[in-house]
Amino acid sequence: MTSYDQLYINGQWVAPVKGGTFDTLDPSSEALIAKVAAATAEDVDLAVKAARQAFDEGPWPQMSGSARAAVLRRIAQGIRDRQQELAELEVRDNGKPLPEALWDIGDTAGCFDFYADLAEDLDSHLEQPVALADERFSSVARKEPVGVAGAIIPWNFPMLMAAWKVAPALAAGCSMVLKPSELTPLTALELARIADKAGLPAGVLNVVPGLGPDAGAPLAEHPGIDKLAFTGSVPTGSRIMQAAAKDIKNISLELGGKSPFIVFADSDIEAAVEWIMFGIFWNQGQVCSATSRVLVQREVYEPLLGRLKEEAAKVRIGNGLEEGVLLGPLVNKGQYDKVLAAISRGKEEGAQLVYGGERPTGFEQGFYLQPTIFADVPEDSWIWQEEIFGPVVCIRPFDNEAEALRSANDSRFGLAAAVMSKDLARCERVARKLRAGIVWINCSQPTFTEAPWGGYKQSGIGRELGEWGLNNYLETKQITRYDSEQPWGWYIK
Repeated sequence: MTSYDQLYINGQWVAPVKGGTFDTLDPSSEALIAKVAAATAEDVDLAVKAARQAFDEGPWPQMSGSARAAVLRRIAQGIRDRQQELAELEVRDNGKPLPEALWDIGDTAGCFDFYADLAEDLDSHLEQPVALADERFSSVARKEPVGVAGAIIPWNFPMLMAAWKVAPALAAGCSMVLKPSELTPLTALELARIADKAGLPAGVLNVVPGLGPDAGAPLAEHPGIDKLAFTGSVPTGSRIMQAAAKDIKNISLELGGKSPFIVFADSDIEAAVEWIMFGIFWNQGQVCSATSRVLVQREVYEPLLGRLKEEAAKVRIGNGLEEGVLLGPLVNKGQYDKVLAAISRGKEEGAQLVYGGERPTGFEQGFYLQPTIFADVPEDSWIWQEEIFGPVVCIRPFDNEAEALRSANDSRFGLAAAVMSKDLARCERVARKLRAGIVWINCSQPTFTEAPWGGYKQSGIGRELGEWGLNNYLETKQITRYDSEQPWGWYIK
């Protein structure tokens, strides 16, 4: 096992100023994987200063998009060359099944390739002319990198979430300080190794794992940060927004969700069950966009519930490295206890526990939980309204389209939503009325690097992925020139 007791700052592997470490554990066994360098405010300050120097004095922002693209493609290839190893490391650190981790690492490489293409495209439209009403002037709008970016990422898709921020920031010409979650820091440090080997200039990417109060808060509050990108919970996002307000930082936030899935009576029940399960049991339900509120038209409510229970009982639970496992452990004890508390609360609030809700038989160690189904969930209950972030789905019936839309939109969140019906005109109509940043038709959770990602309401600010992700890290500058040979003559006649 590679040592993880150093931080990556200014192109060097260095010990934390205070010499601290923290443990990262395997959630399948609760065993120690590694002791990881614990950054504090002093380290964050060094990382930001390195990123500042790399941006203000280094070559990266001045390089052509094509030159930056070459480095991004080498990073992508470095990830692909180690895909199996990185995926297994992700399983050990996060708990997810290996096929999911392999998919994540493949998408991570693809993300760097995608933004390499956009970096090249940037060369041809870095400046565009602006038509003016006064012919004595000419003007252009110019895109420039926003500066030093800080990124704080979650533990549910560790390397992929890093790529969603690092790749577009680098493509734009920014430098970055990345703070991975203390629960799953390992692949972010491996990304630093890959970027270093790919020839990324010193200081352009700095990786500072550490606890939230010790490293995350100092990063959010640092005056040397121009842009802050965060993915995580609403309470933490709110605190980051408050910290950013002090210096009027540019921010983007991708926060929680309680996404609805509307299933109309004409849907294929087998397909609906498959997508419902994929929408909530993938990654142990630890997905911000998980379609955890399912609304089923009354005519098919009971038969769908029966099939869902049958299929949930077949889901193989276990260590993510074991073949055939589709549901691994939750990420740590804290998250496990939160989900169990939510299940207890659901029972107390009158929801019907149809299946699961307990530690599976034969798993004495590790943070394992059965896939859990609640039916007839009251709309005013906590489990219907709040994000659980575990393999827990809440289901209730509806009678008509208007009722389904009202219930689906009755949430403080608005990250994602899904609708299923054989009537595509109805799907399209409903999709346009759902108050969410991402809407799926006849599916749940497909995520593409090319398409915008982000939420309405308390689910966040701004968009990641696609060209929108690149724009997160660009400023627009107006340059206007006076072309006339005639004097302006306002004061001097």
